[in-house]
Amino acid sequence: MDITKAVIAVAGSGTRLLPATKSQPKEMLPIIDKPIIQYLVEELVDAGIKDIIMVTRWDKKPLEDHFDRSFELERSLEKTGNEERLEQVQRISKMANFIYVRQKGPYGNGTPLLSAASL
Repeated sequence: MDITKAVIAVAGSGTRLLPATKSQPKEMLPIIDKPIIQYLVEELVDAGIKDIIMVTRWDKKPLEDHFDRSFELERSLEKTGNEERLEQVQRISKMANFIYVRQKGPYGNGTPLLSAASL
């Protein structure tokens, strides 16, 4: 049986990385030119994962936006003829099927798995 789904717990507040995480989720902190979470997603996809379930919380919208399409950005890159960057940006949303589940409170490490159990 092939494993095609992965659960990533990203509901933590990142208090150990303050002040950098005051207004930005820790998973979105960059390493060179990509957020940390994108490296993890790329590794999962390379391993055959098709569905990526991220267990989030109320302030993780930038993370969800990163893995979604950005029509305005794509249009701007297209207009300026920056095909390489356009391809990079479009590839992000096509890597996998992204599913987001909200964790209901900070209850520990098992809660994200329980939150995603029905998926």
